[in-house]
Amino acid sequence: MRSEADPHGASSAVDDIRRAIDVAGGSLRFDEFMSLALYGPNGFYTGVGRAGRRGDFLTSPEVGPLFGTVLAAWIEAEFARLGRPGDFEVVEVGAGPGTLARSILAHWRATSAVGHPYTAVEAGALQRAAHPEGVRSVGVLEDRADRPITGVVLANELLDNLPFRLLVFDGRWRESHVTVAPSEPGRLLEVLVPLADPPSWLPDAPPHGARVPWQQVARSWVETTLGSIAAGRLLCVDYVTPRSAELAATPWRAWLRTYRGHERGGHYLSDPGGQDVTAQVALDQLPEPDVVRTQEQFLRRWGIDELVEEGRAAWEAAASAPTVAAMKMRSRVREAEALLDPAGLGGFLALEWSR
Repeated sequence: MRSEADPHGASSAVDDIRRAIDVAGGSLRFDEFMSLALYGPNGFYTGVGRAGRRGDFLTSPEVGPLFGTVLAAWIEAEFARLGRPGDFEVVEVGAGPGTLARSILAHWRATSAVGHPYTAVEAGALQRAAHPEGVRSVGVLEDRADRPITGVVLANELLDNLPFRLLVFDGRWRESHVTVAPSEPGRLLEVLVPLADPPSWLPDAPPHGARVPWQQVARSWVETTLGSIAAGRLLCVDYVTPRSAELAATPWRAWLRTYRGHERGGHYLSDPGGQDVTAQVALDQLPEPDVVRTQEQFLRRWGIDELVEEGRAAWEAAASAPTVAAMKMRSRVREAEALLDPAGLGGFLALEWSR
């Protein structure tokens, strides 16, 4: 297991976490543990983790190019709304291996559209190495105070992966910390400590054992990103629950999940660095969006139905002698079914903030 120390002396995520626990005096807050497990030197996204059919989970861009084609229409509408400024740009944060960027750039090339400068922000160096030509690939979104963004910032399934504090109710609200098992230095344990600064949105009488994420990092990321936009929009697409109290009333395994190899992983403290850790996003913990739609509503608003009909017509016209291009058009029907499924990706929320 990745959670055991490497017998040959190479560092692992659990080694990094153990050292951090020692420095912290015996335990780490859950968000600090999660930061190391996902984004530390030996974290999941720093190393093996990635989206895609050959990766660990499938997001909307990996379903096929249709998602990116619709996003391109939304981008062009925002470009027009701002008066077609010459410094318009697209910034994608949490770009993974660049699948969404690849689809958007391919659409621009196929339609001879005027493309825009595209920055793909991805923490993992291995994933950045897969980014397509034509994008500026960076590890972090730099401070844009001196050069604020005119354009759009995209984040697909980013907020659910940002480290969060974990609160637990056992008669009163406490906070989850992570420590090392005294007799098993390769095993991590959870300890509950008093919560000094309870947030106002916490329910007063949840079920015993209730858990809820405190998504301070996600809120701060939205606020900071909005502060870097001079004119334009921020779009975040993710699995979202309207109120934190709903998460507290839901069994925690339904909203705090781990993934690897397209399957659910183990307990969130097992195999750090070897599995994804993710949580439902609590909408009431974020700055209030200007527009909230389901992904299904968003994609229909920006033309997915017309694109599917276009694809169906192209396939029928070429059915007697199908080409690769015609087969790609035909695939829009299958892609749309997955993207619009209200019990799946179609039920995600598309959150927009305007500047």
